[in-house]
Amino acid sequence: MSEIIRRLESLRADIVFGWRQLNKHKITSAAAILSLGLAIGACTAAFRLMDALFLRPLPISEPQRLYVISRPGSGFGDGWEHMRFRRMRAAMKDHADLIAVSFPEQTDLRFASDQGSGQGMEKAYVQYVSGWMFRSFGLRPALGRLLTEEDDLEPGAHPLAVLSYDYWTRRFERNPKVIGSTITIARKYGVGSEVFDIIGVAGDGFTGTEPGTATEVFVPAMMHPLVRLPMASLFRIFVRLPPGARPEPVRDRLEAILRALSREDGKDFPYRRNQTLSMESAGAGVSGMQKNYGQALAALGVLVALVLLIACANVANLMSAQAAARAHEMALRVSIGAGRARLIQLVLVESAMLAIAAAIAGAAVAWWAGPFIIARINPSNNPAHLSLVADWRVLGFGLALTFAVTLLLGCAPALRASAVRPASALRGGDNPRSRGRLMRALIALQASFCFLVLFVSGLFVTTFNRLAQQPVGFSADRLLALDTVTPRNETPSVWNQVAEHLRSVPGVESAAVSEWPLLDGISYRLNHVAIEGGPSTDAAVRFLIVSSKWIETMKLPLIEGRDFRADETGCAIVNREFAKEYFPGRNAIGKWFDAKPGGDWGRHFQIVGVAGDTRYRTVRDPILPVAYIPYQSAWYKETFLVASPLL
Repeated sequence: MSEIIRRLESLRADIVFGWRQLNKHKITSAAAILSLGLAIGACTAAFRLMDALFLRPLPISEPQRLYVISRPGSGFGDGWEHMRFRRMRAAMKDHADLIAVSFPEQTDLRFASDQGSGQGMEKAYVQYVSGWMFRSFGLRPALGRLLTEEDDLEPGAHPLAVLSYDYWTRRFERNPKVIGSTITIARKYGVGSEVFDIIGVAGDGFTGTEPGTATEVFVPAMMHPLVRLPMASLFRIFVRLPPGARPEPVRDRLEAILRALSREDGKDFPYRRNQTLSMESAGAGVSGMQKNYGQALAALGVLVALVLLIACANVANLMSAQAAARAHEMALRVSIGAGRARLIQLVLVESAMLAIAAAIAGAAVAWWAGPFIIARINPSNNPAHLSLVADWRVLGFGLALTFAVTLLLGCAPALRASAVRPASALRGGDNPRSRGRLMRALIALQASFCFLVLFVSGLFVTTFNRLAQQPVGFSADRLLALDTVTPRNETPSVWNQVAEHLRSVPGVESAAVSEWPLLDGISYRLNHVAIEGGPSTDAAVRFLIVSSKWIETMKLPLIEGRDFRADETGCAIVNREFAKEYFPGRNAIGKWFDAKPGGDWGRHFQIVGVAGDTRYRTVRDPILPVAYIPYQSAWYKETFLVASPLL
């Protein structure tokens, strides 16, 4: 006991002495704490983002048993058709539990309690999920009941809804009377709306399976308006393994089932041929944000780690210089009986005090930086929702980082101080050149880190400049995109009339309408085509429905042929890549193709024009074959493009 008391007393004395040393060099200490605090805060903020997006398990039972399947290289990624999901689930009944979860959709909705209050529709994220998802995930209701398998058997049969706990708290202040009321949800892929009965509230913490998006309303998958369509790839398929099961046999069996289904569907749906299956862990959820920002966050993590190492090297140089200046002090301590361990403890305590002070400053930086970065990931009308809680994972990372910084700061000065030779130090010290070797090594290390950080930063800037200057094939200068939704399907003539009216507005150079704008990052139409009666192409072609004068409004060069005429159908304008791919060395004007498979897309198109190449979904996309076709059916949602010098 006396030994413990003696060690604690020596530690207390070192803390008091270290505090005096920091006060003695206030400006130097403040500069060291500030530089280390910024670096520690940046590292902690980066970890909070990566933890919220990639590392934190979903709040479900045994998340390590959850996987997601996808079709790489198919153009559909991890999107699946519900009809195919049902067939795969039936085939896997005795081997694993398959769960369908739609991509979260920001949808217009209104609660029955708001009717008569003058409050209009509001926005909320809705997910269509398999009825047995809550049971499979081991989730319990906070109020009422959750969806069951019986609620998800027939299309459109059970209009039921479950609210998330967070949404219930924020929107209804945990009012239990919400159970039994109704909610009207607008159809995202059609006209009108559907009334749902609210039957329960999910347990606290569960906001869906997609990090970055907080789902607020869950409804049965069979209530999706496109659940019957064989081409609607709107669901992710999660695989819940039985306890103790290995993922490899399950993946192999799923791939065999997929190959069998592809052979069956290949005649009618050519794009489903030769599909492969990938199965990955989904314990932390699956989202588009993970794919979009994964590499960027990894690079950010490396960059801030290098900044921290530079700051540590800088402060370590400072402490080494102080240790050299304190050689006489250390020599006197050794002369009166201080051992090597005692000197190491003294210097490490000073380093720890610096690191702790810097960690406190870094915590404030990290608390501010995380939400600041998230607020700039997505636009204000569709922001990212990441839970940046300061739980044991973040606290553990902060403590480990503080300990690492203490060692990085204190090891070299501590070893230098403990190696002092009293006789030599008291008579003037050793050769000055030998004393500076360690400091020169630290300076060289710091310079190397600085060069690496500048190099990586240069790569970031170069990448940004290249993306910003990447030619997209059209001019977005003074171009306005207006997304428009109508309460019912409108004929092509109505949309064309609105576009014609916009052209007559003073100051408008040109106006047109399209199904969605280029480079929206989300929407796309894929279809295999048959060139002049030949076999269906192996690769799918991108399509976009546009009106006349769309080429002119987008300032897209028309290389050959002409634009669409008003209300013209059965024709197409293709891009240069399409003409080069399918009509090499020939003039594509006047040629024709059929869009496959059947249904509304089994039609004949004659090429009337060849336009310049454009990026289709994102600026990172390669140039791919694209066909622009005129409106031929009624629809409820379009985008008007308006070009004006006044913008």
